[in-house]
Amino acid sequence: MARTQVCIIGAGPAGLLLGHSLHSAGIDCIVLERRSPAHVLSRIRAGVLERITVDLMERLGLDARLKAEGLKHDGFNLADGERLIRIDLEALVGGHVVVYGQTELTRDLMDASAARGLDVRYDCADVALFDIEGTTPYVTYRKDGREFRVDARFIVGCDGFHGPSRQAIPAAAGQVFARAYPFGWLGILADVPPCNEELIYAAHERGFALASMRSAARSRYYIDVPITEALEDWSDERLWDELSIRLGPTAGARMTRGAAIEKSIAPLRSFVFEPMRYGSLLLCGDAAHIVPPTGAKGLNLAASDVHYAAAALARFFKKADNDAVAGYSAKALRRVWKSERFSWALTRLMHRFPNDGPFERAMQAAELDYIASSRAAQISIAENYVGLPV
Repeated sequence: MARTQVCIIGAGPAGLLLGHSLHSAGIDCIVLERRSPAHVLSRIRAGVLERITVDLMERLGLDARLKAEGLKHDGFNLADGERLIRIDLEALVGGHVVVYGQTELTRDLMDASAARGLDVRYDCADVALFDIEGTTPYVTYRKDGREFRVDARFIVGCDGFHGPSRQAIPAAAGQVFARAYPFGWLGILADVPPCNEELIYAAHERGFALASMRSAARSRYYIDVPITEALEDWSDERLWDELSIRLGPTAGARMTRGAAIEKSIAPLRSFVFEPMRYGSLLLCGDAAHIVPPTGAKGLNLAASDVHYAAAALARFFKKADNDAVAGYSAKALRRVWKSERFSWALTRLMHRFPNDGPFERAMQAAELDYIASSRAAQISIAENYVGLPV
């Protein structure tokens, strides 16, 4: 049996960010992850970082590679047919985002764990939470054929949408808000230069497309497809052909094709679970909320959760402040819902829904035309894209 102050379930970016934050504050913690380190690093995820995520890495002193390899973006583009509507983040709100793959950020956090003495345990099977409603919760898991137990004052669930943490909360104690979308994003990752220096979100009659990147030599592209679509029906050539159409003639002509390193279809959903705290259990990241990737908010919302949770736990252990932990959920959810709103609105604007008719399409066109001509509309988009204050 092990005893610690905080047991963190999940060693993705949320769990590792929280683990390093607590460890640097002198708070004992143990991080449990059901998968292997290699599997954690194999997850291909987001790559656009808000200020909150960059700041957390900087405060932890783990931003050396991020500074050296991250791509600072002062703007991004909405495409409407052949027109590019540039949202100038720097000019509009004095901000920017940084393109740096979630896999690379996770690698930085993992590499620092051993050197800094952060206790991260991988390949932990059958993780289960007990007595979370009181002040003496504990976690059990199996590893190498043996059962282990970790006693803690708090448990923080950073174990994603399908993890055991949220499921440990009684159904009557929580409320679910959810929206499943009728399409998914078919993505391709390839070692080819990006077709544009900044991201392009394209609304085309054939559907949505996104031109993104992970570096100056690695590109990430997406199109939306019906949720019933089969991945094997999309050859690399067919996907590149569709991208060249949806991105428009200028971006399409500048697109370099290459073999897929990774190709997958990800379903889109909006999901919020309230509250984000129950007894001695706190939830962070995808364990509590999911956003469509359209607004680039998933990883960044997890980082803001970590910011709030680390501050609340530090006040509890350093100043015996119970109110900080009690207020964690309400504080985190205010930012969660604003980010959910932005991601939902951008998804609704840039995608064609199956039941949309001529009126809905005309409204999308009118909204994009308004954005193109209104500085006020662009400021609203820009301040949400770079990230609302914490």
